[in-house]
Amino acid sequence: MTSLRGYAAVTGAYWAFMLTDGALRMLVLLHFHQLGFTPLQLAWLFLLYEVAGIVTNLGAGFLAARFGLALTLHLGLGVQIAALVALTFLDPGWATATSVLFVMAVQGASGVAKDLAKTSSKSAVKLLAPEGQGLFRWVAALTGSKNAIKGLGFFVGAALLGSIGFVPALWTMAAGLAVILVAVLAFLPGGLSVRDKGAKFREIFSRDPRINRLSLARTFLFGARDVWFVVALPIWLHDYLARDMEADRAFFATGAFMAAWIIGYGVVQAVTPRLMREGTPAHALFWVLALATIPAALAAAAWAAPDTAWPILAGLMLFGVVFAVNSALHSFLILDFAGTARVTMDVGFYYMANAAGRLLGTLLSGLCYQIGGLGFSLAVSAGLLLVSALAMRTISQAAPAGA
Repeated sequence: MTSLRGYAAVTGAYWAFMLTDGALRMLVLLHFHQLGFTPLQLAWLFLLYEVAGIVTNLGAGFLAARFGLALTLHLGLGVQIAALVALTFLDPGWATATSVLFVMAVQGASGVAKDLAKTSSKSAVKLLAPEGQGLFRWVAALTGSKNAIKGLGFFVGAALLGSIGFVPALWTMAAGLAVILVAVLAFLPGGLSVRDKGAKFREIFSRDPRINRLSLARTFLFGARDVWFVVALPIWLHDYLARDMEADRAFFATGAFMAAWIIGYGVVQAVTPRLMREGTPAHALFWVLALATIPAALAAAAWAAPDTAWPILAGLMLFGVVFAVNSALHSFLILDFAGTARVTMDVGFYYMANAAGRLLGTLLSGLCYQIGGLGFSLAVSAGLLLVSALAMRTISQAAPAGA
């Protein structure tokens, strides 16, 4: 197996998965908002998705080390197909509590699928990136392209909901992903099946203080994004747009903005290595402090002019640019810090912290929006970024494990 062939196969499978992941998020969010769910109830729909991510990232690192990256990638695709099909059995006549519990369970399965696929794909880069060509560039290319594809999924999900409806959209995505799974089973090179049969589950926890502190910084970095991105922004934007246009067009417009944000974020991630020669903890500290100023200013603007949308949207696009640089630096640092012998476990532990941040942000997004609207969600985002900066500040003081 050549490195480039393996990298292309993993990237293609990951792209297909993330397209459905982004589409499913918008389908669920907008469909249940249309049914009258409150912001906090909408947040609950995604909580088990994030809880599953915390557990799965730890387990996926061990499974990939013990049984091979190919197996965990196949499992991720298969579980996502099952989750999409299961959601078609949702009965509109169910009580709200029953619907919430059912969708939470299905979203939990989707969260398991996502993190099986993510841990496999990100770990594979460490093993497949051609030597001498720069790990930073290869990591950024995978991560940036993945986010661009997921952003396209946001638009696809909103467009499918507005055009063919909830259930047909789910069947369409399940069928497409099934085709991809068959292709991956047939054509994925066998070199990703290399494994360590002596791997122990207790080894999933990192003993490197740099990885532990980077993981803590990652938790609050992603919590700061999702506190306004998951529930607050799409509901606020949809309701704002629905004042002047029909509901279906508001779905399209909301999905288009969310897609543009994620795609732009992915593009910036991919080109970040061209903007800076190297990635260090000092660079990451500078960029997270710069990022914190943006939601602080936007919160003030949202409170001062609550009926003005375009300055807020422009500011959130700027947030996406600076956030992408932060995320690209983090994604490089974890692979730079991780040992080759235990890369899947270190990456799994790190993305467990990522999922914990998304869980924190998801819960706070519904709660903060219900309490104080988008402005309050943005103010909380600024506070979480300052906590992330404090964690990042201590990394340069930590010695590698065994040093």
